[in-house]
Amino acid sequence: MTTTTGAPALTVDGLHVAFRLPGATVQAVTDLSLTLHRGELLAVVGESGCGKSVLAHAVLGLLPANATVTGAATLHPDVALIGAGERRLRAVRGRRIGLIPQSPATALTPVRTGRSLLAETLRAHGRPTSDADRIAAEAGLDPGDLDRYPFQLSGGMAQRLATALALAPDPAVLLADEPTAGLDRPLVDHTLDLLRRRCDAGAAVLLITHDLTAAQRVADSVAVMYASRIVEHRPAADLYTTPTHPYAAALLNALPDHAFRPIPGHPPMLTALPTGCAFAPRCPRADTACTEQPALDAGAACHHPLSPAGAT
Repeated sequence: MTTTTGAPALTVDGLHVAFRLPGATVQAVTDLSLTLHRGELLAVVGESGCGKSVLAHAVLGLLPANATVTGAATLHPDVALIGAGERRLRAVRGRRIGLIPQSPATALTPVRTGRSLLAETLRAHGRPTSDADRIAAEAGLDPGDLDRYPFQLSGGMAQRLATALALAPDPAVLLADEPTAGLDRPLVDHTLDLLRRRCDAGAAVLLITHDLTAAQRVADSVAVMYASRIVEHRPAADLYTTPTHPYAAALLNALPDHAFRPIPGHPPMLTALPTGCAFAPRCPRADTACTEQPALDAGAACHHPLSPAGAT
C-alpha cells in the first residue's frame, strides 16, 4: 500500500443528504467531510443503512428527486459536483469519475449483451473496442461471457461486468460501491487487488464496503460511518491495531478472527437521530457529555476515545 502523498483528487466538505418522505425526513448523510488523494484507496465502512452508498450517489448526482443535498464536493482540479447540472455531470461521469454500482442488475441494460455494453462504453470514451476482452479478463470475467445477456449471468458475473464497464474509460477517480458483493473469496481478492493496482498506478479509489477484512487487505485509510456520520477516519494500519472510537473497536471485535462478539443494540432510525452521539445508547463509555455531538478531532468523533491500551 502507498502512503497518502498524492494531490487531492476528490474533496467532500460538509455534505448533508436528506430524503423527504410522507410524514418523515431521513437524514442519510450528516456533515460529512473527507479528501481522497491520487494513489490512495480510502475505504468507507460501517453497518448497512449508515449512509455509505448515499455518499457515492450524492457525489455523482444520482439521487432521486426527493433528496435534498447541501455542502460541496470537488473533483479536482476544476469541477464542483454538488449542484452541478446534468449536462456538466454527464461530461465527467465515467470519463473522470466512475462508479461500480452496488446492484449491477439494475444498472445493466437487459436487452444488450455484455459485449455490446462494453463496446459502447469504449467507443463513447474514445478507446478501441478491441480492448473489451482484456478489460473483461482484468475484472475476472471470462471474455466468452460477454456474449450473454445480463439475465443469463449469475449475480457474481453481473458484478464483474459492472466492474469492467466502470474500468473501461480508465477514470482517475473510482467510486466502488460494494464491488465484491456476490463474489466468492478468490474473486473478492482478485477484485480488491485490481483496485489496489489502479491506486498504485496513480488513480484514486473510494471503496464502500461492510467487509472490514476486505478493507484491511487493500486500504490506505479507513473512514468508519455510523448513523449518517463519519465517527473515525485514520490510516488503516492505525485503525486496525488501535481503534479510537468505541464503535470502530466494536466492529473489529465482531470479526470472527477477533472476539467474535456482536455489538449490542441497534443503530438509531435515520428519521429520529439524537442530538448527541448516536452511538451512546450502545456504548459502555457513554455519560452525560455524550448528549452533545462530538467533533471529529484527532481522527475520531468521541468524547471518551479509547486509549491504545483500551483499544487492544
